[in-house]
Amino acid sequence: MNIVCLYGSPRVKGNSATIAKKFCETAIEKGATVESWVLNKLSFRGCQACYACKEKSDKCVLEDDLTPVLEAVRKCDMLVLASPVYYGDVSSQLKAFIDRNFSFLVPDYATAQKRHRLEGDKTLVMILTQGSPDQDAFKDIFPKYAMFYQWMGFEKSELIRVCGVMEPRHLNKRPEVFKEAEALAEKLVG
Repeated sequence: MNIVCLYGSPRVKGNSATIAKKFCETAIEKGATVESWVLNKLSFRGCQACYACKEKSDKCVLEDDLTPVLEAVRKCDMLVLASPVYYGDVSSQLKAFIDRNFSFLVPDYATAQKRHRLEGDKTLVMILTQGSPDQDAFKDIFPKYAMFYQWMGFEKSELIRVCGVMEPRHLNKRPEVFKEAEALAEKLVG
């Protein structure tokens, strides 16, 4: 199984990154290969709404550090998106990546039977952490992105969501979160 993991937090050792790392370590132990990128360390632009991916090419025409990441996502079996919740959504780094995924959709995606250009049976895993302990706050993030990724051929989607963890020291007091990450990796990788 080929996994692409994208760290959306600007903090390399932040909560979402720590959980994603545990997930990926377990997946590797189970035989998966993992390619990972820290989005904050890449130089790239968001979608430019140029529509070249719908009119001239079947890929995003921007050439930047995100080009190999998008190509890896095309080929992966599983995509792991890890992000803290900032202002009620994923981080700006992850959102810019997600917007560039527009290139995976066919020109007539709004009405097409098959909306995407990707092949294979793909799975999305989102790892979301938030400082607010309120389980109802920001619970709309995952369903929204799972729907868009379903348009792109990710038929299966899973969520690890942790509320009430502002700092890494808060996560360290929650061993059940690491067990959840391990269990999900074992379930999905086998």
